[in-house]
Amino acid sequence: MRVVIAEDLFLLRDGLTRLLEANGMKVTAAVETGEELLAAVAADRPDIAVVDVRLPPGFTDEGLRAALAARQAHPGLPVLVLSQFVEQLYARELLAGSTGGIGYLLKDRVMDGTQFIDAVRRVAQGGTAMDPEVITRLLTHNSSAGPVATLSPRERQVLGLMAEGRSNAAIAQQLVITERAVAKHTASIFVRLDLQPSDDDNRRVLAVLAYLNNGGTD
Repeated sequence: MRVVIAEDLFLLRDGLTRLLEANGMKVTAAVETGEELLAAVAADRPDIAVVDVRLPPGFTDEGLRAALAARQAHPGLPVLVLSQFVEQLYARELLAGSTGGIGYLLKDRVMDGTQFIDAVRRVAQGGTAMDPEVITRLLTHNSSAGPVATLSPRERQVLGLMAEGRSNAAIAQQLVITERAVAKHTASIFVRLDLQPSDDDNRRVLAVLAYLNNGGTD
């Protein structure tokens, strides 16, 4: 798996590089600005870009804007965003697209190497890896309109766990229900969100996007 990293802090950038390479991945570029990220993605065509939201020179949303530009130039590019805080507007912009794997993790999660590597692999394969705190904040002001509003409380629980990237087995364990029950809830979610029959992994991602994009504004 080929990875491009965009992180301005040298120690974190170096640590991420070592962690990824220790787990069999190849870091083709480790850069510190948005412009360098775009150049690296164009040159290396990585399987995933791991990007800090705030990069030089302004340390506001340069990393996110560069990631969005990279996805526009290379449709379907998986992106895993790292942020010190939950930035709701930035998260919604990232989720606005519907192609390619997406992830949004707080930097604290990087301290758990296993969890971080799992998130990188899942996003690179086209899945989602949303930090539980990000999900909670995005849905704090969740709109009551649209098809998402038709989901039952249990279906919302299932979909929230899907957003974290959990499998049916993991969801079943978390909610203390059977995998068959999870599959039933998942099928109902697809119907309610009008997601036509196709690859289930793709429908899971689309369902998560619909769920998180339904969040209101502050």
